[in-house]
Amino acid sequence: MLIIRCAACGRKLLRYDKIGPGEVLRCHKDRIAKCFAAEIRDGHLHCPCGRRIGIDKGGFYKMIARAFTYRGTKRNR
Repeated sequence: MLIIRCAACGRKLLRYDKIGPGEVLRCHKDRIAKCFAAEIRDGHLHCPCGRRIGIDKGGFYKMIARAFTYRGTKRNR
């Protein structure tokens, strides 16, 4: 599980189950375990501080690379 935080204010946004190696480029909606403070406005994923974190693409969010940080472990297949 990864904890995704806002790069600007450091607030916890999501708990996400990442499968496989590599960067977090997409967050699939069915793998989001818990939403702490993320808001969905105008088809975008936002932090309460106002920073845009991702873009809603239907079944997943396309993440903006420099807008967030993450820690935790990734699950290997």
